[in-house]
Amino acid sequence: MRSHGAVLLLVTAIAIAVWATATPGLAQLAQLPRPPLVLEPLGASGEAIFPALEGWGPDKNGETLILLGYYNRNKSQELDIPIGPDNRIEPDGPDYGQPTHFYAGRQHGVFAIKVPKDFGNKRLTWTLTANGQTSTVSFWLNPAYWVNFYKHPANSNEPPVIKFARDGPVMTGPSAGIVQTLSASVGRPVSLTLWASDVPMQERDVEAELAARARATSPTARASDAVAVVGGQVIGIGGARAADAGSDPRPDITVNWRDHRGPARVSFAQSRIPLVTKGDANLFLEASTTATFSTPGEYVVRAQVNDTSGDGGGGEQCCWTTAHVRVVVK
Repeated sequence: MRSHGAVLLLVTAIAIAVWATATPGLAQLAQLPRPPLVLEPLGASGEAIFPALEGWGPDKNGETLILLGYYNRNKSQELDIPIGPDNRIEPDGPDYGQPTHFYAGRQHGVFAIKVPKDFGNKRLTWTLTANGQTSTVSFWLNPAYWVNFYKHPANSNEPPVIKFARDGPVMTGPSAGIVQTLSASVGRPVSLTLWASDVPMQERDVEAELAARARATSPTARASDAVAVVGGQVIGIGGARAADAGSDPRPDITVNWRDHRGPARVSFAQSRIPLVTKGDANLFLEASTTATFSTPGEYVVRAQVNDTSGDGGGGEQCCWTTAHVRVVVK
């Protein structure tokens, strides 16, 4: 696992914006899109989307995964960008399983790319054009971005364990590809069900996590207490965990269903499902909802299953579990 200094390098290097350029006069320059300044406030709409490298490392089978997400600088604008010139990964692309639907804000660990053993020093580049603004990120097996997806070395936290059948095989951490395929009909809800469990952190580690979260979310927190400042937003150690604050009881696991890609938007009956295991690592709880599709075609929906560390592990890139489900709608 990287140190906070390495995470700072990662977050501040979320994307390298590539902007269309010319040799215009000052009047023309005023009309061209430009990258946002670091401390510039987010806009409600009309902003860029930055592809983000989260890190890379081995999966449970020893295969190498590169994990990616994105940062949509729009406060309220969600965008659909089909695979093609405006949403491509090269070379040998454009389709590497990336999303076509982009939620607002920072989205962690959205998909993973499994690379061959002879990948070596090769590089891939993800290019996104949103609201007329193009940004790219190039990624490779850079040692500084190596991640242990399955255990945080500082606090021994591990990601939730999930399965898609009561007696089915278990999976944990990021995954590449499709874990389940379902069939559905237009306008008729289809069931999305999984079972989840989690190994609780040791008591002393929980106390350390709570203290770190309190420092990061305190009104008096200094910029130096945060991992980074990106797009005017302080991304702190505990920033992603505040969403569950005040819940009673606070969930040990949260299952989040997301629209990943497809010809139209997906309607979830319940997109966020909190689960309370009370620290029982042997207890698998069922999380069930439905999804409804208005247009025929092939869709992919994403289950992001968080423990108490929250989205993106609070910036640590561990520990959560992601799975993609294909739904063929007729």
